[in-house]
Amino acid sequence: MVSSVAEVLERTRAEGRAALVGYLPVGYPDVPGSIEAMVAMVEAGVDIVEIGVPYTDPLMDGPVIQHAVDAALKGGTRLADVFTAVRAVADAGAPALVMTYWNPVLRYGVDRFATDLAAAGGAGLITPDLIPDEGQEWIDAAARHDLDRVFLVAPSSTDERLRSTAEACRGFVYATAVMGVTGARAAVGDAAEELVTRARAATDKPVCVGLGVSTGAQAAEVGAFADGVIVGSALVRALSDAEGGGDRAGGIAALRDLAAELAAGVRKGR
Repeated sequence: MVSSVAEVLERTRAEGRAALVGYLPVGYPDVPGSIEAMVAMVEAGVDIVEIGVPYTDPLMDGPVIQHAVDAALKGGTRLADVFTAVRAVADAGAPALVMTYWNPVLRYGVDRFATDLAAAGGAGLITPDLIPDEGQEWIDAAARHDLDRVFLVAPSSTDERLRSTAEACRGFVYATAVMGVTGARAAVGDAAEELVTRARAATDKPVCVGLGVSTGAQAAEVGAFADGVIVGSALVRALSDAEGGGDRAGGIAALRDLAAELAAGVRKGR
């Protein structure tokens, strides 16, 4: 069966462009505000929404996202709020992939999480700290509930690791463009395209690139060679810069403007 994520990537490929994948954490600035922001991204042209689960030890995330998830946790965000956000994104017309470290899923119960995610209309999970070798319980649950499994590859991945990880993925393969934590960067660099080239030699599944993109020009640059462009920190920063001054409406407007700029970027990248 083809998933909603796969359908979007097939459509964007037919349109001669990359998909835009936008990340926001649930609960920042608060749960209603985060859901409003996710829907605004979809309305502005984001094709797939990556919904972050706030976590106390976000190893992969840079300072912008760390600040947002810390605020979300202090504001009382709970896992149940993730499913509310998933439903809102699905109702807005975009596939919702939940990005979560593995411990919250394990504590919630793997099959219970998959059941509730599927019931909310979710597309699947992105699991940055779970490798397929140790993820059989999730792979089995995802298969039972028709959910995507997105695992990560990095410039340091061997060719054998690229093949085995891609084989375990459904939806797309997440290629981290640079080593280290998330965060907007001034230049994309060559590592992303080299990694996509290596991944494509290992699989015919779509390969989406994350980490570092913050402008429409960078989205166009990455979209020229990747199937999808994943943007997180820049979108969170657009929201937080205004939110820090207490301007909720201004934050949503800034987020919407950046999402539209990024959406225009992926549409002129080829």
